[in-house]
Amino acid sequence: MSKRIDQLREAVETMHHCKAQHEQSVPIVEMFGTQTVWEGVVESFAITGHPKTKRCYAWSFPDGKEKRYVAVLEIPPVESPQTAVRAAIASKVQK
Repeated sequence: MSKRIDQLREAVETMHHCKAQHEQSVPIVEMFGTQTVWEGVVESFAITGHPKTKRCYAWSFPDGKEKRYVAVLEIPPVESPQTAVRAAIASKVQK
């Protein structure tokens, strides 16, 4: 397992108080019209010990000198890596 995936696994476990096991890496390009809003690789994790779901999607991004982690649970309307990215973007816009 790569260092990046291991860091994301730890972030999922810390944020959501569960155990996580990596399932797959999914490249995502989120467009708004003809403009790329977000592009990256989302990691899918099977999780155990969470009362509401069995899967979480995670990725990281640089924020100045720090690395930020995003971990979105697979709870409707989130049902895929693509919808996890959309939910995170919508959440950021609302803040």
